[in-house]
Amino acid sequence: MNAPLEPAIFRQHLIDPEICIRCNTCEAACPVGAITHDERNYVVAADKCKLCNACIAPCPTGAIDNWRMVPSVQPYSLTEQFGWDALPAELTADELAGQGGAADALAEATVLREPGAVLSLDAEPQFDAARFRATLPPWSAAHPYTNLYGPKAAQTSVGATVVGNVRVTEVGRQYDTHHIVLDFGTMPFPVLEGQSIGIIAPGMGADGRPHHPRQYSVASPRNGERPGYNNLSLTVKRVLEDHQGNPVHGVASNYLCDLRVGESVQVTGPFGATFLMPNHPRSNIVMICTGTGSAPMRAMTEWRRRLRKSGKFEGGKLLLFFGARTQQDLPYFGPLQSLPKDFIDINFAFSRTPGQPKRYVQDVMRERAADLAPMLLDTNTYFYVCGLKAMEEGVVLALRDIAQQAGLSWETAGATIKRENRLHLETY
Repeated sequence: MNAPLEPAIFRQHLIDPEICIRCNTCEAACPVGAITHDERNYVVAADKCKLCNACIAPCPTGAIDNWRMVPSVQPYSLTEQFGWDALPAELTADELAGQGGAADALAEATVLREPGAVLSLDAEPQFDAARFRATLPPWSAAHPYTNLYGPKAAQTSVGATVVGNVRVTEVGRQYDTHHIVLDFGTMPFPVLEGQSIGIIAPGMGADGRPHHPRQYSVASPRNGERPGYNNLSLTVKRVLEDHQGNPVHGVASNYLCDLRVGESVQVTGPFGATFLMPNHPRSNIVMICTGTGSAPMRAMTEWRRRLRKSGKFEGGKLLLFFGARTQQDLPYFGPLQSLPKDFIDINFAFSRTPGQPKRYVQDVMRERAADLAPMLLDTNTYFYVCGLKAMEEGVVLALRDIAQQAGLSWETAGATIKRENRLHLETY
């Protein structure tokens, strides 16, 4: 019997460089390493992509959700994708046929792999924390507005004025962190806790082209850093030295940290439609973060604090697990100490305190297993994880261990949490 013929065309997965904000979410979510990037573009390798769609839901802008029908013998190469400023136009049937494809195959959106083959995440040898990621916001979340300003919106960007820029960590040699407040004046820019914006640094890159927007999570609640004003805040860390002690000069973060009050910034967005907080009464929020991953957690905490102060909302429990190298490296350490203990349960983890053993957020979570285990089963409890990609696996493994220690099946509990969209992961 003859072997089946390789399909003449296939549906190639591509990333739109015009709306991609280079947040690394897609690359981090891809279980087969098909997505990579350079200083300019994120790209998809046609020979590696299994079309599992694991990267689709986490993307905050929709840049990842793009496809082109191409000849199987001539997909778009990585070199071509790295050089794009915009996606190429769709090929016509005649163009496909002329490049070695078959026009009558257009109805068959097949791919370069065995027919019917499906990537099984369960077959991955390593623990895949992303399997449990929420793909929808909580049912009671407020409606988010997204992509109001950007390359494909009616207005490509909006100008914001710097009205505050203060350091929120002690001065360090390797890096420092700033709290930056931007005011939008009369321009509408609605944001929710958990959303992010893009910042466009002025000037040109080494390739002679304008800088792409860089993504930053919003650190203020929905009614502004200052209540009732059309403003928002960011938590921005700039790295001053690499691990070898060499100076580092990042573009966007250094630009932001050096801004002075009164200067103008070009902003795109807002972005993000899933990493949103619940709004129904008595809903519990467990926040797990490191470094500037504290930005969305600060926004959620402040919104709950304002609701509590108004007396019009009966909030549930707030638990915060906050990790940093040392206490001096931890943003907002002082203000956190002033929050009432009956309002938020704060747990710190420091990994580089001289004379002390290393402790990470997952270690502290295991110490609080008795409190977290019942919350795993509570449909009113939502978990939010934000920080470096390396923490994602450790945190989800800690949740698995907590479940198993309580006599629960993690496969059952994890599947339930996934189905109910209660575990929100935003790592980079």
